[in-house]
Amino acid sequence: MSEKNRDGKRNARQRLAAEREKQKSAEKRRRALIVGVSVVGVLGLAAVIGVIAANAGKDKGSRNAGPVVAPSGAQGKDSLAIPVGKEGAKSTLTVWEDFRCPACQSFETRYRSTLHELTDAGKLRVEYHLVRLIDGNMGGTGSLHSANAAACAQDAGRFRDFHDVLYENQPPETDDAFADNGKLIGLAGKVKGLDTPTFRKCVNDGTHNTWVDRSQQAFAAGGYGGTPTVLFGGKNIYQDQSMTPEKLKEMVESADRG
Repeated sequence: MSEKNRDGKRNARQRLAAEREKQKSAEKRRRALIVGVSVVGVLGLAAVIGVIAANAGKDKGSRNAGPVVAPSGAQGKDSLAIPVGKEGAKSTLTVWEDFRCPACQSFETRYRSTLHELTDAGKLRVEYHLVRLIDGNMGGTGSLHSANAAACAQDAGRFRDFHDVLYENQPPETDDAFADNGKLIGLAGKVKGLDTPTFRKCVNDGTHNTWVDRSQQAFAAGGYGGTPTVLFGGKNIYQDQSMTPEKLKEMVESADRG
């Protein structure tokens, strides 16, 4: 075979080998491209699913929160105050309280008979704002559930009586016993005419839960230091060490005389 023919065959083999390498490289690039597109597609799908799941969670949370349902007769800004006493009273006492709060119980125990006397006489009007401060400090939902139950009692026209029963049966601050709706319904049995199917449904459904949350937000926005916050004439009289039930009574009666 001539040298020329051998060179020609050698060159042909080299060209064929080069072409095969070229094809292999192209195939590798094609496969890499397919894998890359697949990964991007999976990640994109995961992102979409994540967004959908997150939005679904938000929607669910919104539905669980429910609308703001103020109890019957609630007054004031955003209907956050439950009034006790005659509307024409010349003096108003504003009380921000939490049914899990020991200091609130102490205030109520000390001042209860005086507040009852003055409100029954038409000389004082007390506006109660129910908050869930202890839930945030100690954990749990007892403040929320008891406040909702008290609002349900307001719907039934039994707020003051049930309010007093809750404080008379307040568990230790660290015991979230009021989170149990069954216990709250049991305590309602101590108030004549309160334990009805309507009241039970209101308690179990958490009808006023969002209203309680709104009240807590207003409490925080007001910059109050703690519960109870007891305002008379714009001043927190609970912080006044010289204040007594007798002194408060004198102030209210003086205002009533004009």
